[in-house]
This record gives sequence, structure tokens and C-alpha cells, in this order.
Amino acid sequence: MKMHQRVAAAEKICGHKFKDRTLITSAITHPSAVEGQPVSASYERLEFLGDSILGAMVATDLFEAFPAMDEGGLTRMKISLVSGKTLSEVAGELGVGDVIVFGESEKGTGARGMHSALENVYESIVGALYLDAGYEATHDFVRRTLSPYMSPKLAERPISPKSRLQEVTQRDMRCAPEYKLEGEEGPAHKPTFTSVVLVDGRRVGRGKGCSKKESESAAALDALERMGYQQAGE
Repeated sequence: MKMHQRVAAAEKICGHKFKDRTLITSAITHPSAVEGQPVSASYERLEFLGDSILGAMVATDLFEAFPAMDEGGLTRMKISLVSGKTLSEVAGELGVGDVIVFGESEKGTGARGMHSALENVYESIVGALYLDAGYEATHDFVRRTLSPYMSPKLAERPISPKSRLQEVTQRDMRCAPEYKLEGEEGPAHKPTFTSVVLVDGRRVGRGKGCSKKESESAAALDALERMGYQQAGE
């Protein structure tokens, strides 16, 4: 599929014709396809923006949809909805995998590489939509694609390390954990990220992963172990 066809297909997925087509082009371009070019040529910067916007939109929708649910339940639902598993599944059903532009070095990574790319491109599309179409159009896209997954049962599922750490720190220390990217190493098509987690300004955990979210989850698990908590209970 040629680039203009991929862009047109991506616009159909978004339900929006971009005024600035460089945004949607970057949003569907894997870093391996533009090695040596400016960072804006791939989806990485848009993914960063989209991740933050997506979190705020999902939190708002959950707050309004479940007025009787406590903070812990809302947190578990939000983390599940914006998890890599959910986003990659949603992106796959939307047909995002057919429009992603990969470089030769990434084409042999198989299902694992595609899973990560689907998650990242969903977030980068959110970022691109926000810049080109504004908040409401972006929120409409998020609602349309994620609302079928929004169920109170998510609040009952096994809690993730990040969610568990947030619950115990807010309960016992009256503060929320803060994650920071400490470093990135390896080739552009297969990087390893290192993140640290801070609680009340103090580093309590460190972790590595093949995505920023995986490294944050590993850091949260490390923090729980160091602080004497268990993931599912105390």
C-alpha cells in the first residue's frame, strides 16, 4: 500500500480529513521507517502527547459515567482502559495494523512488535487528532473506540502494579507516585526503556521494558517489593 493510500485509510479510521497531513503521516510511521531523520518524522512525539490527552479524557468519562464508584475502582478502570493490551486490541479491530509504516529492521519482529506498535499508533492518532481537529473531535474518537470496553467489571479485575502502588501510596502517604523516564538504549527499532518511580520526591523503584509503559510497570513492581507491599494484598 502506498503512503497516500495509508494516509487516506488512517483518516477513515479517525473519521477526520486532516488539514495538516504531516501529522497523520507521522502518527502512522514507526521509528524504524525513518531512522536518521528528525524525531518528528515518526509517531514518538505524538504518542507522548496522545498518552496524556487520552488519560485525561478516559478519566473524565469514567468520573461522569460512574458517580458512585470510589477512587480505587475508577483508577483500576482507567489503567485497564489505557493499557497496552486494550489499546492494541482496539487498534487492531480498527484496522490500524494495515496502515502502519514499518522499516525493514522491524518487519521480522512478529506479533510482539505489532502489539507494541498498535498501542503506540493509537495514542499517536489521538495526539494528531487533538492538534488538527481539537479537543471535542478527539474526545468523540476516544469515546467511539473505547466506550464498548468501559465496564464496571474492570474495577474488579486483578490490579496492575501501577494501580496497586497508586492505591497504597495515596492511602498511606497521601501522595501519588510520579514516573520519570531515566534512559533509552538500543537501536531505534528495538529500544529498551528505563523508568524510575518517585513517591514524595524519593526514588522507590526502577524498571526496564521494551516500551515506556512496560518500564513503568516494572518500576512500580520493584517499588512495591522494596516498600514491603504485595501486588494483590498485604
